[in-house]
Amino acid sequence: MELYTYNIHIEGTVQGVGFRPFIYQLATRLNLCGTVSNATQGVEIVINATAVTLQSMIQSIKDELPPLATIDSLIVTKIDSKIFKDFQIISTEEEGKRTVRIPPDVSICNECETELFDPSNRRYGYPFITCTHCGVRYSIIYDLPYDRKNTSMKFFQMCKACEEEYTNPLDRRYHAQPIGCHDCGPTLSLFDNVGVALVATQENMIEKAVQFLLKGKILAVKGVGGYHLVCDATNDEAVQKMRERKKRPSKPYAVMVANIELARELAVMSEQEEELLTSKERPIVLLDSKGNHEGYPYSKFVAPNMTRIGLFLPYTPLHLLLLNKLNRPLVATSANVTDEPICINRESLEKLQGVYDYVLDHNREIVNGCDDSVVMAVKDQQVILRRSRGYAPASIKLPFKLEKNVLALGANQKSTIAIGFEDQVILSPHIGDLDSIGSVEYYKKNIATLERIYNFKPQVIAHDSHPNYESTKVAQQFKIQNSKFIIKDVQHHYAHILGVMAEKQLTGKVLGVAFDGTGYGDDGNLWGGEFLVCDYEGYERVAHLNYFKLLGGAKAIKEPKRVALSLLFDLYGEDALALQNPTIKAFSPSELKTYFIAWQKGLNAPLSSSVGRLFDAVASLTGVCQVMSFEGESGMMLEELYDASVKGHYTFGYEEGKIDVLPIVKKMLLEADTAVAVSKFFHTLVEMIETIHQQYDLPLVLSGGVFQNRVLLGLVLEKIPDAIISNAIPPNDGGIALGQVVTLP
Repeated sequence: MELYTYNIHIEGTVQGVGFRPFIYQLATRLNLCGTVSNATQGVEIVINATAVTLQSMIQSIKDELPPLATIDSLIVTKIDSKIFKDFQIISTEEEGKRTVRIPPDVSICNECETELFDPSNRRYGYPFITCTHCGVRYSIIYDLPYDRKNTSMKFFQMCKACEEEYTNPLDRRYHAQPIGCHDCGPTLSLFDNVGVALVATQENMIEKAVQFLLKGKILAVKGVGGYHLVCDATNDEAVQKMRERKKRPSKPYAVMVANIELARELAVMSEQEEELLTSKERPIVLLDSKGNHEGYPYSKFVAPNMTRIGLFLPYTPLHLLLLNKLNRPLVATSANVTDEPICINRESLEKLQGVYDYVLDHNREIVNGCDDSVVMAVKDQQVILRRSRGYAPASIKLPFKLEKNVLALGANQKSTIAIGFEDQVILSPHIGDLDSIGSVEYYKKNIATLERIYNFKPQVIAHDSHPNYESTKVAQQFKIQNSKFIIKDVQHHYAHILGVMAEKQLTGKVLGVAFDGTGYGDDGNLWGGEFLVCDYEGYERVAHLNYFKLLGGAKAIKEPKRVALSLLFDLYGEDALALQNPTIKAFSPSELKTYFIAWQKGLNAPLSSSVGRLFDAVASLTGVCQVMSFEGESGMMLEELYDASVKGHYTFGYEEGKIDVLPIVKKMLLEADTAVAVSKFFHTLVEMIETIHQQYDLPLVLSGGVFQNRVLLGLVLEKIPDAIISNAIPPNDGGIALGQVVTLP
């Protein structure tokens, strides 16, 4: 049969994942001659083959992919004849448009874990063991293509043994860029909280760290994308001390356990939840706890008053070595000042000196910070609450091609940014809230990183329509730098719905339900309980919650009692002051009179249609929560009170697209049982959605931070199984940037 020369161009996650040695081994097996190389847009294969052998090779590529590889496109072209004598892996092409996916950081693989604990292996106990199937990727990349010289591993000269593995196409570590060993790779160091190095060998440094943990000390441990603050999760005193020092009175902590068997002892989990927990991404998974009282193996202070726990498994060899010696679960929370980005170096970590006692450090630089990802499963669907390590940066294929390069700047909370070109969008990892100078600088660094790595030059800058968001200010700075930029503001809730549409490749009109805490509306009010009929060309607000006042403005976001009081004034006017309920009792008589005047005159009392704030009001009216210590606390506490045996819902007013919630408040005040009131409230929200959905013969799309509430989302999906939610991007503001990319200019 006649030999031809073919070019096979493959795009997707095909660099840094053992793809070229996989092709080399496949070509050798099929007796093919040619070359394979990395390119800025993926991988290029040139081979001499018959038509039959070519088909066999393509099928094998699809069937036998390396564990971390994914293929977006595979294009075969017959080219002018070239004669090859063998098959070779050749040098990387570095010029040209960059579209290749940056591989995310993933957990240690089974082979490396086996070697880690094998005394006969030369990498026994080595805290940075890795191969092409696992380990660090995005967090160490300066630039593409993903070669060692473009990573923070360039500072470590390979020893002879590592170099032999690195250059052997048949070895599992062929071109494993983070390759190293005890002789040539990164090393550990141990410091006290003022930076004094402790004398210890590499072998006993982990032993010393474990001894500190057993004595109730708090350690900062450098991981993949940043530092964790860790302590013994079974030690009440240690966990309380971390809460006091970090000024985090009640927000639940995540717990890292050594293996899936220990995870099963702590939590009830479905098959899907277990798969998420053990996946290569190793996210924190929110699970039903088996209990946190005496007799269960973690402190009651890990997640006070909560029956849910965030568990995750060790994803680095260092974590495995620590947990193996400690033999008990660890509280492991991001080392950061509240709402600021995760600390990625000793300089940024110093701000937390008063929290940790010791630092277990290493000398491999973190180039790109990446927090732990957080996920949950609801009605057999994956819901990502924080999209970061393991999942990011993400590449999302669009159902159409963009006319111009778009840089989307996201929102202000749970910020992410995105770049869009042709038919794909690259979404950054979770950045955080833009509430400080440090977080804004980190945000700008993320923009520069994506622009540099992808050699990306934006033509359109998309941002949230809120005039005071930091992301809006950054958009304005871009315009000052270059007047040719097209600046596009995108309404917040419209962007929420478009993000889901883009992920799911929906192209027609949909009915979008956007429930969240705050978003700037077209009328200048704070929206958050919105029903939008929309497509990529525009939207119509067809229904929303009636406006109510937020007494004290931004203070009402942290004090549910202010929102509830406003609703009581709406319902009863000045007579509300004489009521006897948990909300009224949460104020002094003088405060009540002051707030009544403020409500009457509209002083510092912006209008809101937010379902998130309605949750707050319900928490206050039922006596569950009057002041929050962290975002979303009221919703989490209401989740705890939901009783599946309670049936029925409250009536609400609905006229000309306006939903009146005051009848709900009135009925709720008469309810003797808090659990009944809360459960009926959840059912009422579902009834609202169904009532309006029935008026439109359109796909139903749900988005917004309120749909992070497991009870509400589960009830909606139960009642309307065809409802569409995002599975690859968060329902919160972490998905906004994707929606901003796809709005038509």
